Amino acid sequence: MNPDKPRRQLGGELVIPVLAIVFTLYFFSTIWNSPWTAQVSAFAVGSILLLVCAMFILRCILSIRSGEGSLGFATLFSREDLATGRIGLLITTVGFCVLIEWLGFTLTTFLFLSISMIILAKGKRPVFIAAVSAAMALGGWAVFIWAFDTRFPRGWFETTMKAVLSNG
Repeated sequence: MNPDKPRRQLGGELVIPVLAIVFTLYFFSTIWNSPWTAQVSAFAVGSILLLVCAMFILRCILSIRSGEGSLGFATLFSREDLATGRIGLLITTVGFCVLIEWLGFTLTTFLFLSISMIILAKGKRPVFIAAVSAAMALGGWAVFIWAFDTRFPRGWFETTMKAVLSNG
């Protein structure tokens, strides 16, 4: 380690992986009574997430042991968060969690994807982003709600599409 170089503060970088591990373990606990196909899919995706998080945490541990990093949290929030859109992404994520029960899966997913991508693209190409978001939200609706009839929250869009599809 170079003594002139400040140690990278890794505590802030570990927040999301640790929360992802907690969420994944909670998710695993909620699928015990689901059909076996759903359990297999959930465990496959969850296991990949746990593996990636474990790899990241191991990398952080190795960095701390070598003296290149520390468990400091000074970089968790900074002025760059406003410029990079990090705060906007956090608000968008919380908004998704709050609004999904009222707007339903498809509309909330469309809004989340649109706003998130517009933030990340710094406002460039909003029409293209809206089209991609619509395609992804409709794909999610077609797979998860229409084809597999999952228990995702239903809103105006899902109710309307059910009526349209059942009445031809």
